[in-house]
Amino acid sequence: MSYQNLTIIFVVVFVYSVMNRKLEQYPINGALLFCIIGFLLGDNGLDWFSISLSNETIRTLAELSLAIVLFTDAANTNLKVLSDNVDLPRRLLLLGLPLTIILGIGAGMMLLPDLPLVEVAILAALLAPTDAALGKAVVTDPEVPTRIRETLNVESGLNDGICVPIVFSLLPVAIDPSLASNLNHMAAKLFAEQIGLGVLIGIGVAVLACQFIELCFGSAEQSKTWEQVTVVALAISCFAIAQLAGGSGFIAAFVGGIVFGRLEKPYKTQLLVSAEGIGDTLSLMTWLIFGAAIIGSVLSTFSFEILLYSILSLTIVRILPVYLALSGESLLLKEKLFIGWFGPRGLASIVFAIIVLDANLPGSSIIASTAVTTIGLSVILHGITAHSFIKALIKK
Repeated sequence: MSYQNLTIIFVVVFVYSVMNRKLEQYPINGALLFCIIGFLLGDNGLDWFSISLSNETIRTLAELSLAIVLFTDAANTNLKVLSDNVDLPRRLLLLGLPLTIILGIGAGMMLLPDLPLVEVAILAALLAPTDAALGKAVVTDPEVPTRIRETLNVESGLNDGICVPIVFSLLPVAIDPSLASNLNHMAAKLFAEQIGLGVLIGIGVAVLACQFIELCFGSAEQSKTWEQVTVVALAISCFAIAQLAGGSGFIAAFVGGIVFGRLEKPYKTQLLVSAEGIGDTLSLMTWLIFGAAIIGSVLSTFSFEILLYSILSLTIVRILPVYLALSGESLLLKEKLFIGWFGPRGLASIVFAIIVLDANLPGSSIIASTAVTTIGLSVILHGITAHSFIKALIKK
């Protein structure tokens, strides 16, 4: 990366870090702002910010950003509220998520007939996960009822990890259709590995780390300077070890965060503050690069059908399954609709889209264009509606 690009990235980050409190008063969130700046300064704008990073580099940045955000959000989870309302995220994950993928497949079959069915399924699966980072304005706002915040937080923390084995099971079939007969076996194996190993490694790493923190803090061996990187290093360790072992790093990061938040109550706040800032910074850098390098690259394959699919993905395909999944729960209609609407698509979908691009499927360009359009719309629509929809939710 050139010094010009580095200058732009860190000048923009610096300016935002100084002005973010004032900017938060407006309906334009950080992700949207950084996307716009990246697009305006990138190849399709002023051409000052020319990014030629490999897909692997962008994917790694997005993964690390998401791992830190998942860990810190999970560590701040109110476990008492979650235990009292655990049925809400459970319904969203076990019923709402599969319904979302099924509806996404149906919409794709109608609007994107040139895509083979298995590639339509991949598209539906990669757009099903919600984004913890992009939804942070909602899940951290104290005006939103706690049980709704915790529900959205847990859902976004786990649904990307659940979708990993789905995408990874379908990719080999898309490349070699003769493997379709083994799809159920591959999916079951991947689910067991991804989710099982992710949970076990997240718990194991966090427990060992907490014991080590207690030992070192008890003997005053931790300096204030290094407190700033403790949680970041732990979050990435959970993610990387799980990925290395064949599990889901996203689930490991989220589960590790829950365990850390439960076991490290005396030191949790002082260790999390800086980590949250680092996670948010990496996320915004990802959005800057997304705006500069990715949005413009898919404009050539953009179509009305792709736009319509993206709109459906953010509305009916998401909201209807959530409404059905939460039927019978003691929630007002506007609360169900609020949960349904705030399913933003972001970093996890970027990671999946890059994986699909690297696979060189026949419909990779259409899948990538649809994913980028959906993510871009999500950044805009969820960003500008967050404050007004929160006010409407709490209005008596």
